[in-house]
Amino acid sequence: MREWLVAGGVVEGPDGVLLVQNRRRDGDVDWTPPGGVIDPGETLLEGLTREVAEETGLVVDRWTGPVYEVVAEAPGLGWRMRVEAYLAGTFTGELVLADPDGIVVDACFAPAGGCDHLLAGAPRWVREPLGDWLSHRWEGTRAYVYRVDGNDRPSLVVTRL
Repeated sequence: MREWLVAGGVVEGPDGVLLVQNRRRDGDVDWTPPGGVIDPGETLLEGLTREVAEETGLVVDRWTGPVYEVVAEAPGLGWRMRVEAYLAGTFTGELVLADPDGIVVDACFAPAGGCDHLLAGAPRWVREPLGDWLSHRWEGTRAYVYRVDGNDRPSLVVTRL
């Protein structure tokens, strides 16, 4: 079973929350907060800062949290992912698409109360925790655990445990 440690950044500006549009290997696109897989030898926050800068051109000076943690396990697909999502304190720079991996194809600040249509195509383990946090703004960290059943993207059944 492949395991990934992923960091996500909840970055808010005057126009809303930062979302990036990702083009997946199968050609599908979805919107998510910026972030990605942590490289060997990086701390989680070093990796998150690098990912946000690579994907958006923004440099985050301080992170707080995590505001939520996600574990998603997909036995049929052979993977398990753990995500920690942090809230950006301050950031500098201009929004520029600069993803060296070529996955991020667009980015925008979307109103927190109006980004549901963008997140609709994201996996449940992405849209649900972010949507909950944007709606309720809790203190501390919340945990989300999902089981992903199925052998390909179109047939996946995601259950929150």
